[in-house]
Amino acid sequence: MARDLEGKERPARGGDPCGDLRSLAQKYGIAYRESLEDDDVDPFFLEQLPISFVKTNHVLPLKKEDERLFVAFAGPVALFALDDISRLFSLPLTPVFVPAEEILGIANRFYERLSGSANEVMEELHTESLDEIASQWQGPRDLLDLNDEAPIIKLLNSVLGQAVKDRASDIHIEPFEKKIDVRFRIDGILYPVLSPPRVIQEALVSRVKIMAGLNIAEKRLPQDGRIRLLVAGKDIDVRVSIVPTSFGERVVMRLLDRKFGLVTLTGLGLEPERVAEVERVLGITNGIILVTGPTGSGKTTSLYAYINSINSKERNIITVEDPVEYQIQGIGQIQVAPKIDLTFATGLRSILRQDPDVIMVGEIRDMETAEMAVQASMTGHLVLSTLHTNDAPTAVTRLVDMGIEQFLVASSLVAVISQRLVRVLCESCKEPYTPVDEEKALFRKGPLPDTLYRPRGCEKCFKTGFYGQTGIFEFMAVDKGLRAIILKNPDATTLRAYLAEKGVKTLREDGLDKVREGVTSLEEVVRVTHFD
Repeated sequence: MARDLEGKERPARGGDPCGDLRSLAQKYGIAYRESLEDDDVDPFFLEQLPISFVKTNHVLPLKKEDERLFVAFAGPVALFALDDISRLFSLPLTPVFVPAEEILGIANRFYERLSGSANEVMEELHTESLDEIASQWQGPRDLLDLNDEAPIIKLLNSVLGQAVKDRASDIHIEPFEKKIDVRFRIDGILYPVLSPPRVIQEALVSRVKIMAGLNIAEKRLPQDGRIRLLVAGKDIDVRVSIVPTSFGERVVMRLLDRKFGLVTLTGLGLEPERVAEVERVLGITNGIILVTGPTGSGKTTSLYAYINSINSKERNIITVEDPVEYQIQGIGQIQVAPKIDLTFATGLRSILRQDPDVIMVGEIRDMETAEMAVQASMTGHLVLSTLHTNDAPTAVTRLVDMGIEQFLVASSLVAVISQRLVRVLCESCKEPYTPVDEEKALFRKGPLPDTLYRPRGCEKCFKTGFYGQTGIFEFMAVDKGLRAIILKNPDATTLRAYLAEKGVKTLREDGLDKVREGVTSLEEVVRVTHFD
């Protein structure tokens, strides 16, 4: 149903809004445009219309020319809406046929800019209405549609919308004695965003709990939940974690864009020769491939990329994850549930009865899971999983420390890929400079660079000098020499010496190659590889 400016439903005057607009344009002598540019739209007219009216009726006011207002619309469904717009602005209209998806796309972009920031909403808050919280969460609605909600709801919506706009991966809401700190993690670094008064803390956390379907009355125990959001047309999955602290409940929300979650092997930051090496080991039919690194180093993203690259109708691929972050078409994904004893180990044991070709285990945390992964790899399955270690050689010693026999590690392990995330220099503002001798000394292998790049900061990158992240990698393929060392003395130092002799790049060396290419800064690589 279409709606008028007061939100009342009304039927359209017939016709199919998804019909052939070109033929309609020719039939009625109306102009047709395949696409719109931002310059075609005057924000003044959009400010007078709610986004729900624009999106429901597939109609968009453009610009005023020669005392006429040009209006884009997507077919007969918008005819009533054209009358409303003409009356609202007291202007004659010149209609233009434009595809509905183009209207929705440009409307989302403009209303995202017009929506107030969290700081602006903070200025509008009044203490007398801080307890106005909706009693029900109605499921995913586009946050841009919610303009007239209670102050707390409006504040949280603004925080979520601004986080998506700023490319934040996490939102931290941290209570202290006299204030609340709200911080965004952008490109791996936390930045303060706003500091609401302490008095709204309970109301704000309650609203988060309502949206995540959690128990509002429970304030003594940690709680976990999920929220499904639409923000400017983007489908966002939010993982919510709430823990009690001495000053109240602390909230961390992780934002996952469901549409852009999966990346290609090159999109991870792998060099072409590394892509070939990874593709080679992914083609092996049995064995274990481990991805290692600390929390927040992109291990799960890499696992999804590896799994997605070998996904085909000929393979039965099953995963056991905690949590399932992105849904992949054609792959069976199991969510860990410790409360009902569905752990990585029990899930892996059940997977083996499902005739899998490839198994992905979110993380090897204990001996039981490690033993099951080894057994699966030795019975004709390719197993992919993660470990928390600083570099690739340490993964071997970690498995042995867990209780896995050395001969089993040597015979089952195919490759270990260690990784870190580094921030990418903003292309709009990065500046070249000549490195000093101390900086050149870090480049022990390869040519010494004459020019390096450093961050400066601009509007595009929010004055940080960085925009986005990429990976740096250490790839350890287990060959005959490594197997002999693992059987004899699985010491990380011995393994590192062997890899250095073979010319395998360390994490820092791979990072320094990206510094030479101007992808990231020298300080950034040193920051994430300080242990190297």
